[in-house]
Amino acid sequence: MVKFFPSRTILVSFGNLTITWYAALIMLGAALAYFISKYNMKKMKYPDDYASDLFTDILVVGILGARLWFCIFYDLGYYVAHPLEIFAIWNGGLAIQGGLVAALIYSYYFAKKRGLSFLRLADAVLPNVLLSQAIGRWGNFVNQECHGVVVDESYYDGILSFIKEGMCINGTYYEPMFFYESVLCIVGFVLIVFILKRHQNKRGDLAYAYLMWYGLIRFFIEGHRTDSLMFGPLKMAQLTSLAFIILGALGYLGLYNRFIKESKPTVLFDLDGTILDTQNGIIKTYHHIFEKYGKEFTKEMETEVLGPSLVSIFTKYFDDKDPNELAEEYRIYNKEIFKSVNKPMDHAIDMLKVLKAEGYHTGVVSTKYHDVVKMNLELYDMNQYIDDIVGADEVKKDKPDAEGINLILKRNKWYRDGLIYVGDSVTDIAAGKNAGAYTVGYYFNPNKKDKLDEALANEYTDDLSDILKTVKKDIYFTENLS
Repeated sequence: MVKFFPSRTILVSFGNLTITWYAALIMLGAALAYFISKYNMKKMKYPDDYASDLFTDILVVGILGARLWFCIFYDLGYYVAHPLEIFAIWNGGLAIQGGLVAALIYSYYFAKKRGLSFLRLADAVLPNVLLSQAIGRWGNFVNQECHGVVVDESYYDGILSFIKEGMCINGTYYEPMFFYESVLCIVGFVLIVFILKRHQNKRGDLAYAYLMWYGLIRFFIEGHRTDSLMFGPLKMAQLTSLAFIILGALGYLGLYNRFIKESKPTVLFDLDGTILDTQNGIIKTYHHIFEKYGKEFTKEMETEVLGPSLVSIFTKYFDDKDPNELAEEYRIYNKEIFKSVNKPMDHAIDMLKVLKAEGYHTGVVSTKYHDVVKMNLELYDMNQYIDDIVGADEVKKDKPDAEGINLILKRNKWYRDGLIYVGDSVTDIAAGKNAGAYTVGYYFNPNKKDKLDEALANEYTDDLSDILKTVKKDIYFTENLS
């Protein structure tokens, strides 16, 4: 019979498959931590698959870490002599601190692989583990584990009476240390997430607080337990708890700041109206298409068409024609005239040259097709300062959707939690916000400033040279500056 996690109490059986209360409570706690973390990561504008990918991997890595920790500190000699027993998880033996250490190490790898700030990710996820631990400890109750010293039956008179029977093991009553740890984990979650978070000063503070809080309560709990793993004459969990407390306190006090430096921000640009002055070419091309099909292209429409996708404009004004076909006609004509009507924005080339020389990753995310963007950049030798391009033909959803920005970040493994997106339209700024970026609204025409103000960008400028000052700011380059 196959058992997932050991327990004296079976929750449900399916033929030879048995699921225990212990397993169910562990998974319930993990699921709760997952959904809260997923909500946090969604608010941070991470792609939807990041949370599921992280937690699927952590579940496996955490169990392996918890098992190895147990084997090492329970009876290393036995498991060295019987290595196959290491995999016999159904026989019991998981140590949560080992799972935490393994999960933290893997999370660091995950963050670097996805271009995330490890400390920001840890703040979003680690405090939620307290709820997972609080629920998981009731699995220990079902298994009659995680108890303290022998107590008199009267100990359970009053509010603890509901767990009295479970803490009677072979006719003897024990302290319910699992219960105290469960309650303290919930208290810690409330203190960190609902109080400390309001006063958070820097990335990592919530994760450091978790290490300190859990270290303190686990040190206390282990001082009363009679079933602890030992490291010589010392309780291994207490040693690990002390390490958690020290690491958390040093981090919270900012003593790691000299060693932990934020990566340089990734700087992405729109093309039209941002680093290239293509306004005249855009308006001239729209005039050509509208006149060809007998439609009036008014003065007011000249501002409206700067920013939105071709398909959205043609859908709005041509109910009798295929907007995709009109968009293709637009591209063909615009390509014919672009050399005569386009030019780089003032200071654009110098600004890009400095960013490149100083080691910043730069890219263009445009509603133009990739080859057209490339052709425009090559015309002015600007391509040598741009690391990558994403065009409209590489995504399924146009701006303001963040698909193009997400694609260029993922493709290059660029830093996401330090991201600047520069654009000249409300649509551009919305796309940057949807990617969680720090947004810069650029207006080369003062008449566009009022309209651009509606986008609520993080900052505005009429001089691209200012981007060189922006990247040097001592802030977190994300939409909410955290």
